[in-house]
Amino acid sequence: MGLMTIGVFAQAAGLTPKALRLYDQVGLVPPAAVDAESGYRLYDPAQVPSARLVAQLRGIGMPLATIRVVCGLDPAAAAEAVTAYWRRVTADTAARARLATILVDHLSEGGATMSDPGTTIAVRYAARSDTGLVRDSNEDAAYASDRLLVVADGMRGPGGAAASAAAIDALTPLALVDAPPVDLVTMLAAAVADADRSVRGLATDDHQPGTTVTAVLRSGSQLALAHVGDTRAYLLRDGELSLLTQDHTWVQAQVDQGRLDRDEAAAHPQRALLVRALGAGTQVEVDLALRTARPGDRYLLCSDGLSAVVDRAAVWSTVAAPTGPAETVRALVELALAQGAPDNIACVVADVVAV
Repeated sequence: MGLMTIGVFAQAAGLTPKALRLYDQVGLVPPAAVDAESGYRLYDPAQVPSARLVAQLRGIGMPLATIRVVCGLDPAAAAEAVTAYWRRVTADTAARARLATILVDHLSEGGATMSDPGTTIAVRYAARSDTGLVRDSNEDAAYASDRLLVVADGMRGPGGAAASAAAIDALTPLALVDAPPVDLVTMLAAAVADADRSVRGLATDDHQPGTTVTAVLRSGSQLALAHVGDTRAYLLRDGELSLLTQDHTWVQAQVDQGRLDRDEAAAHPQRALLVRALGAGTQVEVDLALRTARPGDRYLLCSDGLSAVVDRAAVWSTVAAPTGPAETVRALVELALAQGAPDNIACVVADVVAV
């Protein structure tokens, strides 16, 4: 069979002549020959399979630069590359869907939870971490500033401390960014993804450390909350202490499915077994939320060295006491120490005030 005109070749490959001209320009599907007089592109029938592959890859939205790489691979490697690309697309789509849901929920609340637009707020904060009375090293870390609050609880042996530190290092640049409220959730989600990559980068041949993370990022009265693991965020508002996060643990999943009650979960030998953490699994899944802060709010972020050791009533009475953030975090750590502090302890307390 002789060479095919661009129209015939386009029909055979499932492409348009316009697309073929573009793919020629970028070097993806160059013609086998070009007529010297007319300038018409001519194609070899043997090029049809590769042109069809380009059409199929474009059909799933793959960028031209990536297609060029994939087309240069052997079939097995190309299949792996397409799988990896589609995994990223799926994860990005799921992340955008979660962000859309958060924004819709937040906008649906209307002005019911909005602060007075004439009120300017600030945050008074304190952070504290303690090794406790049993552990030899401290794998918990805490960070607080006017814009950013973070608690991370490292795990999996000697790399735990490095993992929690890496997570906080990846997030702290956000404290220097004066971002518009609409960008808060996206920025915080991206920073947690960076933190996950940093933690994975600490892996050795026989050890992959991990860490939980709970973070709050503020712009004006808007707060973005990100959460992975069993570190927690609480809000004290109008005298009521509310848990803003859900533990990503095996026992919590059993409670959610009705297989365990809360008393059984609290005493279960696998109560600390995490199902989500930075550095674990193939890709981190982050819980995200957008909230509106009010003057008088008090936020508590803490590791399970506090929440799993000190009962909720004692935490509430301490957080509700009329003391400043520094005195409060000190009192919370002392409560854990009084209960034997079998784990590291980290906590952040932040007060929202009108200025």
